[in-house]
Amino acid sequence: MLYTQVIDDALESKIGKKGLSQAVLDHELARTAPALDKIRKWKDEGTLPLLKLPARRDDLEALKPHVERFSRFEHVVVMGSGGSSMSGKTLVALKDQGFGPMNGRPTLHFMDNVDPARFAALASQLPLDKTGFIPISKSGGTPETLMATFTAIAAIEAKLGKAAVASNMIAITEPTDNSLRKLMKRYGATVLDHDPKIGGRYTIFSLVGALPGLIAGVDCAALREGAASVLDPVLAAKDPTGLAPAIGAALSVGLAQERGINITVMMPYVDRLEGFAFWYRQIWAESLGKSGKGTTPIRAMGTIDQHSQVQLYLGGPIDKLFTLVISDSTGQGTKLTPDMLGGDKALDYLANQTMGDLLLAEADAVAATMAKNGRPVRIIRIPTVDERVMGALMMHYMLETMFAAELWGIDAFDQPEVEASKVLTRQYLSQRRKS
Repeated sequence: MLYTQVIDDALESKIGKKGLSQAVLDHELARTAPALDKIRKWKDEGTLPLLKLPARRDDLEALKPHVERFSRFEHVVVMGSGGSSMSGKTLVALKDQGFGPMNGRPTLHFMDNVDPARFAALASQLPLDKTGFIPISKSGGTPETLMATFTAIAAIEAKLGKAAVASNMIAITEPTDNSLRKLMKRYGATVLDHDPKIGGRYTIFSLVGALPGLIAGVDCAALREGAASVLDPVLAAKDPTGLAPAIGAALSVGLAQERGINITVMMPYVDRLEGFAFWYRQIWAESLGKSGKGTTPIRAMGTIDQHSQVQLYLGGPIDKLFTLVISDSTGQGTKLTPDMLGGDKALDYLANQTMGDLLLAEADAVAATMAKNGRPVRIIRIPTVDERVMGALMMHYMLETMFAAELWGIDAFDQPEVEASKVLTRQYLSQRRKS
């Protein structure tokens, strides 16, 4: 296993009245069983092609020419909203921790908002002749992505001429005659096909995540291997017993329904998983927040939020399930010798310890304190952070989301309220144009 999940400190037998009883957990876990057949059917019939991606490699091979072309740039700007941006951003964090890319790789920037000041800074500070652009929109009609793309095209044309648009831009959108595809066709730019059956927040294993990831040096084959290690046991299972994603769903839904635990906090103790925490927040919220169902996902980071949010988490209302993702960081970093501490007795506890030892001790201490105070805690432990582990974690949460949707009786793949706000945005813009 590339990770372990321990839920003991979220159960009534360990933390008291706000924990879930074993009987309710077993009942909810049994209710996830119909999802097993659905998931197998979705894969076999091709109605959910993301489930076939962990076993594929041909599509990654087909991306190589585009990866090679864009790897020659100094900068690559990915323009997309939601999962169209979050997928690549989460993967790129494996290789660029904020101090620059791997040797010989471009710096990737993710423009996932439409703040004009930030786009103005991009146009003025990046060398456009050495910058590639990747607009991504499944529908091809996402207004934020279209606005960003038009803005980038205007900057490229002004500085480099119209022909540079085709050489410096490649788009990803579904194979329909949509606005983004028509725009790219006008300029002769390459367009790659987004599978119309894979929703934006589920695209991490598709070319939406793979293209930026490969450009950054991510091993996307290893990512898929990690995903397969979680998916394959689910596909082969006769019942949900022992399946970590089903257990996680049963825990979350059971706590919400029986204990009023309506907030779920994702708190990694690994900086490279900061993007993963944001990705989780989107997939859980957008997939499950329907018909009055769902729980509110919150992203926190250890140890940063020990100095702020943990006060609320321990002293505030008991309405949250905490998931701490903890990596084995034992011995990592510089060991502090007694001589380095200069004889300061107040620092004796740091003697012969490393930064990794401190990080692990703080994570374990917070988890234990939460449980001691009756707060439900789930611990996910990982040996390291690499592509396989990332693939396993992401497939876990895709499947946990699907199992939770089964328990709540909702569709995990639509987003009606998001679509409603898009319609209203277009109406507002139309009214302002007329006024």
